[in-house]
Amino acid sequence: MFGCISRGSRVGGRIRPCSAPPRFARPCVLDDGLVPAIARPWILTANPRRPLTRSRQGQRRPPSAFPVVDGALQPAHLHVYQANLHNSGVCQQRYLKYQEQAMMGGGENATTRHTQRNKKLLVRDRLRMLLDDEDYLELSPFAGLDLDYGSIPSAGCLTGIGKINGLWCVFIANNATVKGGTAYPITVKKQLRAQDVAMQNRLPCVYLVDSGGAFLPLQSEIFPDKNHGGRTFYNEAIMSAMKIPQVAVVCGSCTAGGAYVPTMAEEAVIVHKIGTIFLGGPPLVKAATGEEVSPEDLGGARVHAEVSGCVDHFAPLERDAYEHARNIISTLNFELPADENEAVEEPLHSVEDLKGLAPRSYNHSLDVRMIVSRLTDGSRFQEFKARYGTTLVTGFGKIEGHLVGIVASNGELTYEASLKGSHFVQLCDQRDVPIIFLQNTAPKPAMTPSQHKAEAHSNRLKAQSSMMAAVACASTPRITVVIGGCHGADSYAMCGRSFDPNFLFLWPNARVSLVAPGCSDALVEEEHDVTHLKKKLEEESSAFFSSARLWDDGVILPQDTRKVLNKCLKIIKQQEYQLSKERLRAPLLRM
Repeated sequence: MFGCISRGSRVGGRIRPCSAPPRFARPCVLDDGLVPAIARPWILTANPRRPLTRSRQGQRRPPSAFPVVDGALQPAHLHVYQANLHNSGVCQQRYLKYQEQAMMGGGENATTRHTQRNKKLLVRDRLRMLLDDEDYLELSPFAGLDLDYGSIPSAGCLTGIGKINGLWCVFIANNATVKGGTAYPITVKKQLRAQDVAMQNRLPCVYLVDSGGAFLPLQSEIFPDKNHGGRTFYNEAIMSAMKIPQVAVVCGSCTAGGAYVPTMAEEAVIVHKIGTIFLGGPPLVKAATGEEVSPEDLGGARVHAEVSGCVDHFAPLERDAYEHARNIISTLNFELPADENEAVEEPLHSVEDLKGLAPRSYNHSLDVRMIVSRLTDGSRFQEFKARYGTTLVTGFGKIEGHLVGIVASNGELTYEASLKGSHFVQLCDQRDVPIIFLQNTAPKPAMTPSQHKAEAHSNRLKAQSSMMAAVACASTPRITVVIGGCHGADSYAMCGRSFDPNFLFLWPNARVSLVAPGCSDALVEEEHDVTHLKKKLEEESSAFFSSARLWDDGVILPQDTRKVLNKCLKIIKQQEYQLSKERLRAPLLRM
């Protein structure tokens, strides 16, 4: 039952609760009278004639309807109070004993081995780098102590809820000083509980992975049942479907089942020379093939950041990894209360420079990051998969305070670039982050002079199809700016007109055509036809030819791009403020 003045009624000086909950069942702030209400404009004042008032932010809050409780200690209670106090002292000593056990982790020798031989940070030091402060809520710190199969301090992992860039997040951090990070049944149970907390409260989840896999002697209690180890990966998929962000930092071993945690997370960071991901480590490789291979060569940071693409961010040092994780959290589309005095940062470089960065032709294209740095606030840009598919630049930035994903052409849309683009578009769609496409596609289709090239182009075709599907099915707003060429099928994957972006603009230098002028020689045999087609393409590919036929939403000057994008984002965002999106139908009244 919810107490409600507006829908309930007064009976005998009390408020009778109504049978239905109010529209906003949120906790109210009580006016205790200690501070004048005029000094606290956010607090509501109960008034029988005005049962519901508005706060300074315009949000409705229910008034205070609770009586004051007299909690003074009476003389008759003293003997009970003293007995309780003594018992509490005993309990506190026991608490401190278990706390010390939990804080010690795997003990002094394991801690020395972890920090000196393996050159890794302790789990609590990792959390200090990840979280805003140490004022976090740790969950079940005493789990795993004095179990039938031994003591597993803190169940071999730390879980809790802390703030990252002002946002409450669940963290699940393996403690490799405890049994080398091996997962016991209690470890699995603690991790599943943390995931349940994340799902129930819709909190982002960060995994700090440093695990040696399951403890095999207890495999029957870890592997086969519904709520055993496999449930972790099931939950990751369900959380992703619920649009609950998940980030993994590989700061140690990810062996066997542990390898799936970072690969199923939305974004993953790996630490060079420390983080590894493989199903079977070097000993298994040697046993199976006789080949000796180092962990770094088998599944190290370079392998997964540059070759496999299993991770999205490469960190030279551990502290860099947690900075990456914090940056990723800052890209999550949560609208926290803004500081009224917060000013929007201007780009560090002049937008007038964009005039010199607009490519005259494809061969005159510079690194697109130079353009991005003149569009985003403070020239800040959190790049995604920076070492993979480098001919497409993807990442997050802000334009006049609006969080956006940026997909920018930086060369041919290769197989790797297409896979990267598909991944990033789906990531933005998952987080409801608007996407800005900066399009400058290749001037002509790639040639296939050999069978090897033909096979490579087939793979490229499939990857581009995947990116097209991701762009077409994305429900998040999309804005396209053609900064150079808009040619061929690559333009579809870069959200061309036929893929229905919210807005599409051209720079004056842009060219829109199936192939660029001067690149049609291989498509036409007769020399006369080549000359005629070149002249035709020169005329019809002009930005103004396109705009005259409403193939776009207008030609804009490069130096005005940031201003235009800001207006578009404000227009798109306005729909969120509309209150009458759905009509609530009154229930049928049956006599």
